[in-house]
Amino acid sequence: MTEAANTPAEPIDDEGVEAPTKSPGAVYYLGRTLISVIAKTVFRPTITGRENVPKTGPVILASNHLSFIDSIVIPVSAPRPVQFLAKSHYFTGTGFKGWVSRSFFTAIGAVGVERGAGQAAQNALDQGKRILDGGNAFALYPEGTRSIDGRLYRGRTGIAWLALTTGATVVPVGLIGTQEIQPVGSKVPRVRKVTVKFGEPLDLSHYGAATSGKARRQATDEIMAAIHALTGQELAGTYNEAPPSGTLHKLADKVFPKERL
Repeated sequence: MTEAANTPAEPIDDEGVEAPTKSPGAVYYLGRTLISVIAKTVFRPTITGRENVPKTGPVILASNHLSFIDSIVIPVSAPRPVQFLAKSHYFTGTGFKGWVSRSFFTAIGAVGVERGAGQAAQNALDQGKRILDGGNAFALYPEGTRSIDGRLYRGRTGIAWLALTTGATVVPVGLIGTQEIQPVGSKVPRVRKVTVKFGEPLDLSHYGAATSGKARRQATDEIMAAIHALTGQELAGTYNEAPPSGTLHKLADKVFPKERL
């Protein structure tokens, strides 16, 4: 899903343990209210299943990903504040443009992280865990990045690791039509019909511990099946990225599969 923390360090308690990420503040609530009014007035989205989202406690909103606009559609459609990970460079700009970017992404509940595998991927997982440990709602895209061709790609198991580690409820989300509002490469949103479906909560605890690779894979596949049931997208059957090139990279990918959001 996105990128390694280029944001201020998380607060540390007296025992040297990182504290949970704070819930969204005043800027978020003001921005969410304004953006929600504008979005619902202009785009008039069809929203179903809002009652499936728990009002309190940690919850993961697991969605398909078709457009940049998805990260606005989900927060304004959900019945409670939602946080998600976004590229760190949205928060590091300077001058007026940098201020506008930081203000906007803060207003829609974004938390900056650095994209990548290895330590960057672990940083993203840890940031997601802190959000959930704070009792917050956390939205993410198991496919990892947006679908260019509209198909639904295989899910990354980082989402299952988070769910099984934190005990958070997983609510599948199906987005339909967002790619028509802002197609890839487009900078100006268009007015198009959008549907947001919140599915029934999933209990994944029966798959076992988060330390089990099999449990993470099976839990992730159930999440993706639930998303597919909401959207009806064609299944790609592969990950949404180029396969590893070169013998060593292919071997490393099999021996040490990437745990990513």
